[in-house]
Amino acid sequence: MFLSSVRELIEEKSGVKGFSLEEPEIKARGHLATNAAFLMSKKSGLPPMKTAELLREKLLSGKEAELFGRIEIANPGFLNFWMSGKATGLAIKEIIKAGSKWGKNAPKSRKETIIVEYSSPNVAKPMHVGHLRSTIIGDALANMYETLGYKVIRWNYIGDWGTQFGKLIAAYKLWGRKKAIEKNPINEMLKLYVRFHEKVKSNPDLDRMAQIEFKKLEEGNTENKKLWAWFRKESLKEFSRLYKDLGVKFDVTAGEAFYEKDLKPLIDKLKVNGITKVSEGALIVPLDIYGLAPALIEKSDGATLYLTRDIANLEYRLGKYKLHKILYVVANEQAHHFNQLFAVAKILGLESVSLEHVKFGMVLGSDGKKLSTREGKTVILDDLINEAVKLAYKIVAAKNSKLPKREKEKIAKTVGIGAIKYNDLSQNRVGDIVFDWDKMLSLTGNSAPYLQYTYVRLKSVLRKARLSGGSADEAKFHVKHLGNESDSALIMKLAQFPEAISRAAETCLPSHLAKYLYELAQEVNHYYEINSVLKSGVEIRNARLTLIKAVVEILKNGLDLLGIQTLERM
Repeated sequence: MFLSSVRELIEEKSGVKGFSLEEPEIKARGHLATNAAFLMSKKSGLPPMKTAELLREKLLSGKEAELFGRIEIANPGFLNFWMSGKATGLAIKEIIKAGSKWGKNAPKSRKETIIVEYSSPNVAKPMHVGHLRSTIIGDALANMYETLGYKVIRWNYIGDWGTQFGKLIAAYKLWGRKKAIEKNPINEMLKLYVRFHEKVKSNPDLDRMAQIEFKKLEEGNTENKKLWAWFRKESLKEFSRLYKDLGVKFDVTAGEAFYEKDLKPLIDKLKVNGITKVSEGALIVPLDIYGLAPALIEKSDGATLYLTRDIANLEYRLGKYKLHKILYVVANEQAHHFNQLFAVAKILGLESVSLEHVKFGMVLGSDGKKLSTREGKTVILDDLINEAVKLAYKIVAAKNSKLPKREKEKIAKTVGIGAIKYNDLSQNRVGDIVFDWDKMLSLTGNSAPYLQYTYVRLKSVLRKARLSGGSADEAKFHVKHLGNESDSALIMKLAQFPEAISRAAETCLPSHLAKYLYELAQEVNHYYEINSVLKSGVEIRNARLTLIKAVVEILKNGLDLLGIQTLERM
């Protein structure tokens, strides 16, 4: 691909790799900029400005020099490139030829498999904004890695085991009603769980009852196994409904319970290999060499932990698949857990696979405080989606009063859910993100509705062109009709799409792709404002329509990767 060729040329002439090649923030500084001279400087010991001069000379000395209109050096050692008409011509031809496949730059030789673990809700509890972040980020990363040619296994690791089920079973036997749970599974199970915790304050014997019920479950008691399976089934139905609304699918849905049978053999193996120690009756793996607290594998009462099941899960995955990488998309709060898991994996010699905790921060309200209800409770995902769709409906109805109600509702759902997703993905996942309804649903700012509206607007231009007999025709396209600076700027922005995907995937930061799409939308809107398209001469009109068609395809592909739907009208 075009930018890949430019990168390879700089690598060849500089002798270094890993440099940045990006569009400068200030347009007047060129189409592209690189810090390659700084890496050269570290290698040669020469000042960055001197190495920048040497690199500039090398790039302008060979036959490839015709790719550059000019190259300037900027303090303290950056190279700024203005690509030539020939270069932008080559780029747009490549983009047009690829069509909807532009950006899908997967090498044919790539055969690596990646597991992306995300969402991971708990059975019998409603999904909240934390699960939303994991779901949205994980889904986007899975999409991007797949586009880069990896075999991606989308894995939903649900919380379906633990002492909480003893409490839920006890609560159901005391106060539960089958019909109520069948009617509203998650809410009714949550009510039972909350009621148990309220009652146990005045009746400590309930705790003992819950312990007995969970032990019976662990031992395979028929009644308790049946109840557990029912709670799990009803919960998964609700989760599936939400995933359908969000447009999210999984290849594997497996819970902690799946690994229960593997825990005793795992613990026995750890003991035999001398990895564990007994501390106050509990079984631990010392992690002093990694600067970490000991990993608790088995409590003094014989109970296992989430970490124990995660180790079993890792061994299962490595036994079943030939893996290149596992991404765990889980909140910042679990950083210590994953540090311990990865350390234990090293001790066990499970280093054939790259393990990465893709962590993310909390969701904050516009007041800078943790997003919560008026009662201070965690915001339920269902409520959040409903509110987004309701607010989006008001905007859609105001702009399209004559549309049928059903059509308005369909558009509102796409806009509302898209707004929630983009608001998350456009911000740096590592830090806390701000949830601001006005910004999220704005048609003019950095938002999903702005991108969706840009797409709709451009599709409308292409439809008008077809009606007037002047649609984009790649066969009649000639680059000589795209010779002004705005043409070149838009072409160079289109050329950056594959790199934006690669960078977002490699850093596990979907915000890189979101930023690119926003800048592309700004660029094309500016382009349309300053250039006559539909009223141009036949040849120029065809060239510009072909360019706009390429933008439409890339906007759609990019939004698809982020899990955001496009619309034909808004």
